[in-house]
Amino acid sequence: MNIEELRDYCISKKGTTEEFPFDETTLVFKVKGKMFVLTDLESDFAITLKCTPEKAIELREEYPCVIPAFHMNKSHWNTIQIDGSVSENLLTSWIDESYNLVVDKLTRKQKEELQNLENKK
Repeated sequence: MNIEELRDYCISKKGTTEEFPFDETTLVFKVKGKMFVLTDLESDFAITLKCTPEKAIELREEYPCVIPAFHMNKSHWNTIQIDGSVSENLLTSWIDESYNLVVDKLTRKQKEELQNLENKK
């Protein structure tokens, strides 16, 4: 996976926006204003994803490329160094999990708005 593939995959998820809320190099993908993927465009390619606390620990123990996220709640966020050590399918499944965790915490109104986006397609 490269940065263009990451962007294409994230932006294809319903209700997703991309922005630079922190600085001009940290690209953030959000659903309904809530972050689910972050990446720094100037550093070595890595993505930061939301996880359950249990999954965050499990991934760190199993994959050397997964570390606690810098400047984020380390119980809920991992950074994955994109170094070829995990498959693209695994990366996209982790992105999906991050997205779904965020969507699950949205208000009923926000979930209905997302559903309406899907119905319009």
